[in-house]
Amino acid sequence: MKILLIGEYSNVHWTLAEGLRVRGHKVTVVSNGDFWKNYPRDISLTRSTSRLGGISFVAKLLTVLPRLRGYDIVQLINPMFLELKAERITPIYDYLRRHNKKIVLCAFGMDYYWVSTCCEKKQLRYSDFNIGDKLRDNKDAIAERRDWIGTAKERLNRHIAADCDAIVAGLYEYWTCYHPIFKDKTAFISFPIKLGENLSSKNTTIIQESNSIGTDRPIKLFIGINSTRSEYKGTDIMLAAAEDVIKEHPGKITLKKAVSIPFDQYRRMMDSSDAILDQLYSYTPAMNSLLAMSKGIVCIGGGEPENYDILGEQELRPIINVEPTYDSVRQALENLVDNPGKLARLKTESIEYVRRHHDYLKVACQYEKLYRKLLSQ
Repeated sequence: MKILLIGEYSNVHWTLAEGLRVRGHKVTVVSNGDFWKNYPRDISLTRSTSRLGGISFVAKLLTVLPRLRGYDIVQLINPMFLELKAERITPIYDYLRRHNKKIVLCAFGMDYYWVSTCCEKKQLRYSDFNIGDKLRDNKDAIAERRDWIGTAKERLNRHIAADCDAIVAGLYEYWTCYHPIFKDKTAFISFPIKLGENLSSKNTTIIQESNSIGTDRPIKLFIGINSTRSEYKGTDIMLAAAEDVIKEHPGKITLKKAVSIPFDQYRRMMDSSDAILDQLYSYTPAMNSLLAMSKGIVCIGGGEPENYDILGEQELRPIINVEPTYDSVRQALENLVDNPGKLARLKTESIEYVRRHHDYLKVACQYEKLYRKLLSQ
């Protein structure tokens, strides 16, 4: 198949492309690299912040568009798959629709259906936008509500969702947004992760190294901080809890912080960590946590029962699930300090969890099955 993946979130499309290429498909990834994260892509569409940035971006886009024709599958990372206003994306979507066979919309992050589900329907116990029946009032949450509800972005999202051939949700939360409305064309497919080689030897090494945690060396925590989204993602709460536990237990626990850095540097910084603090308001681990877990780094974050249920996972429970509060995060960290021996099991389970449910070749096979089904219709 000839496949076009447009847009990028946390290396999802590039990792999927690698898996599909191994399967023998011709894949092109077009993106802006997810801004400063600078993920790989085949065709780069970045927009300068200069005064003429918009004009130069449109000019480049017009030269690229003719190359985005004749594909069997076009997959969009989000309704806002280009750095343009929603009303300007609509005719580009229609162009892609006319000149390619099938269109797939990804439910991987911020969009109208996500905001609506959290803010209006309140289907989730907690999220980026709500804690129970109460809406969060931080600046980012308010801005996103205004941006997506009753706007051109909402109209674009509705148009694409109704018109496309399939919708793929990458996390349980996003599946709950789309499946009740688009039952016949919403599929759940896990995010893809490229695992390292020699997993069995890695597990043995992890067990050996973990035996020294709490005696010969401290627990090593890692946290990635997006300086512009810290409060929205709950990083501020997780960071405060970690720093307070470190003060309470000198020499028992350390913290490494990665602040708004490119992906390659972020990936190197997390290496050798024991646990990662990530996504306080999530039910599920997303790409950064899954990458860490594939390295035997334990995720402290979203690991609700719904996450395991949608995967059909009955045995492994590698994620240290926390509720979206300072006290819950602090209690989880205090428990680790008191019981460092359980890290060895959680580390090996984390690798096995990713191998079972997120291996990029297994995920590529699931996408391939979906694409073939669409093309047969």
